[in-house]
Amino acid sequence: MYSELRVFSGRAHPELAQAICRYLEVPLGQVDVFEFSNENIFVRYLENIRSRDVFLVQPFVSPVNTRIMELLIMIDAAKRASAGRITAVVPYYAYGRSDKKDQPRVPITARLIANFLEVAGADRLLTIDLHAGQIQGFFNIPVDELTALSILARYFRDQFGPRLEEVTVVATDVGDAKRARRVADRLNVPLAIVEKRRIGNQGQVEAVNIIGDVEGRVALIVDDEVDTAGTLVATVDIVLRKGAKEVYACCTHPVLSGPAVQRIEQSPLKELVVTDTIPIPPHKMLPKITVLSVAPLLGEAIRRIHTGQSVGALFDEH
Repeated sequence: MYSELRVFSGRAHPELAQAICRYLEVPLGQVDVFEFSNENIFVRYLENIRSRDVFLVQPFVSPVNTRIMELLIMIDAAKRASAGRITAVVPYYAYGRSDKKDQPRVPITARLIANFLEVAGADRLLTIDLHAGQIQGFFNIPVDELTALSILARYFRDQFGPRLEEVTVVATDVGDAKRARRVADRLNVPLAIVEKRRIGNQGQVEAVNIIGDVEGRVALIVDDEVDTAGTLVATVDIVLRKGAKEVYACCTHPVLSGPAVQRIEQSPLKELVVTDTIPIPPHKMLPKITVLSVAPLLGEAIRRIHTGQSVGALFDEH
């Protein structure tokens, strides 16, 4: 068993790290992280972490490559300060879509990032809703993948109340059907699946068909992330064309890059429910976006990792 628990934050999402610490009833650790004028990143821990159980909170958010490098340097600094164990807490794992060679002469960047984290000295990874399950297998260290689906499902169960019997959960494509099925099962409602075609590498998506019945029903779209919102608005359009009377959506990771906010604002989507794995800047916070916190989920997982309890049992309780 390692000695005291210590939680530190990089510059990606200090608000989430503070919320996790409030749940754990521990102070946020003191660390100095900044960039020199030449863009070189400097890290210095301002307290003793020798033999401590250290958790470093850093989602890979914009600027993504800077945040990844920042975490690697934080891990290296913790290792050289003789930390007992180093857990990288990465609520959002960027490059998750680069999980296989689906075109000639392309990288598997999700695997490369895993190698970086291991070589830097991370002893384990704690993350939420990876884009593809096989990314866990890219690591030779323990990986705890949590899911926010139960948090999202609980919100809609309360929100819809008796109207729940009118709801159909919609998967944005066949690959996401398993994720959507888990929400549908939690809500005890039917599932529909959209057939889509991705055009090139620029976020262009065409929804071509829908498997299942949404006519006269309330559609609830489930996805792991909303990036440019191309898939989301294409799914909204096709379910409305197929007769849905209202459309809601939820995702774990609100990346909201490029034209996403404008697309969501202009779409007939009633509400988009997301979590705070990624900070949403004020200029992107539309009235139709609702944010739920994953801090209690991460905090409880950190507590269980520190005390040697089962993290898997957390899924049964949520």
